[in-house]
Amino acid sequence: SATRDTEIEAIIHDWSDPVFTAMGLESSEVEILLINEADLNAFATRGRIIGVNTGLILRTRNANELLGVIAHEAGHVKNRHTLRDGAQQAGMQPMLMTMALGALAIAAGAPDAGAVLLGNSQYFGTLSALRYMTHQEGEADNTGARALERAGESGRGLLTFFENFRSQEVFSDARRYPYFRSHPLSSDRIENLRRLVAEQPHYGHQDSPERVAQHALILAKIHAFMDAPNTTLRAYPETDETLPARYARAIAWYRDGQTDRALTAVDVLLGEQPQNPYFWELKGQILFEEGRPAEAIGAHQRSVELKPDAPLLRINLAHAMIETQDAAQITLAVDQLKRATALEADNTMGWRLLSQAYATQGKEGEARLASAEMYFAMGA
Repeated sequence: SATRDTEIEAIIHDWSDPVFTAMGLESSEVEILLINEADLNAFATRGRIIGVNTGLILRTRNANELLGVIAHEAGHVKNRHTLRDGAQQAGMQPMLMTMALGALAIAAGAPDAGAVLLGNSQYFGTLSALRYMTHQEGEADNTGARALERAGESGRGLLTFFENFRSQEVFSDARRYPYFRSHPLSSDRIENLRRLVAEQPHYGHQDSPERVAQHALILAKIHAFMDAPNTTLRAYPETDETLPARYARAIAWYRDGQTDRALTAVDVLLGEQPQNPYFWELKGQILFEEGRPAEAIGAHQRSVELKPDAPLLRINLAHAMIETQDAAQITLAVDQLKRATALEADNTMGWRLLSQAYATQGKEGEARLASAEMYFAMGA
């Protein structure tokens, strides 16, 4: 299922937007969607959505590898690849032809030969579809690698990510990661990519210290929210005083019901980085989930002040305001939700809360309209 995190989305967009621009895509029109799945997978859609599983992110060894995967998926968007339709089309023709030959063989009095042809028809269709997908993957590699170079980034991460999982190609299809079922690797494909990126001037470019820290923070935050708290606390013991580790422990304690300990840890982080909207967001989330919405408002308000263009932060604030059941706060919540849905018109949570707020105010017409917008955003 899709999951939202303003901080992770903002970091990845900050890395990726120059690559999208170098590719000739309007960065504001490309949506990066986080998928809460442990499998290693990523995809691109016709609607300029790039989906990345949290499981894939956790398997990247550095920021450049994650950026390389995103550049590759953007290459599919740029080249307007419609993998499923194209692969099916490529596979159907040889499969139908083989089936027809099998039927003719049976009719001609060679049932054994006909049975063999019919039995292998799906195999020949699969081979043709695989060739089609491999061709598209090579195109996306080239487009992504060239855009990385134009943006001043190294294409090495794209290469090393694929090299790291090259052994998957020798496994049976059932044992492969989903990513390599839809993104078939081959020795030729990797060699072509190696030749391309190794000749680029920015091949030796290294991730900046800031980007290294951001990548570590992304991994820590995903682990903290997706893994069991005790697993996170073992992975990030209190002897680890790095920022990602302390962030992960604060989240793990919150999820484990150790509210006071979590709040103390967040307050320490805020003492070091008072201008960090995401630490304020976490504090507000902890207070809200603890059933203290009135106290959560201040933290969420501060997160909005620090990052006013983030619709999810406004929705968090509005939700806390609504839960106070105070008429004045609900009026303020309506304003926040109007702003949030103006920034992100397809945010179903924003429309649902707006409908709830209007209903609480007795504005049934506005409530029904907001509810209709919610269903429209859901595609219903």
